Amino acid sequence: MAAKATEVRALYRAFLKEGQKFPNYNIRQYVKRKTQADFRAHQGEQDSELLAQILSSAKAELEVVRRQALVFHLYARKQKSVMDIPLVQVLEQQLETAPSSAESKRALFQDRDTNTGSY
Repeated sequence: MAAKATEVRALYRAFLKEGQKFPNYNIRQYVKRKTQADFRAHQGEQDSELLAQILSSAKAELEVVRRQALVFHLYARKQKSVMDIPLVQVLEQQLETAPSSAESKRALFQDRDTNTGSY
C-alpha cells in the first residue's frame, strides 16, 4: 500500500507541474482545481481493483495534459493575460502614458466648466 501512496503523490505532483506549463492563466488554474477535486474525490478509496483502474485512467489523463500543454505552448499568444502581468509593470506603464499634472488639471477644469450640472 505504501508503494501506491507514493505513486499517487507522484502522479498528483506531476499533474500540478504539467498544469503550470500552460501559457494561459485560466487553463493553469483549471488544471489545478480539477486535479485537486479529482484526487480529493478518491482520497478514501480502499478497493484495490478500483484504485488500479483509477490510477491507470489518471496516467492516461496525465499524458493528455502533457500533450495539450505542448500544443497550447506552440500556439500561445505573445500577449500575456492580464493576470500574468505584474501590477508594478502595469502601474509604471500607466504613469509613463499619463498626461502631466498641469495638463490633467486643465482638462479637469475644462470638463467642469462645460458641464451645467452641479457637483
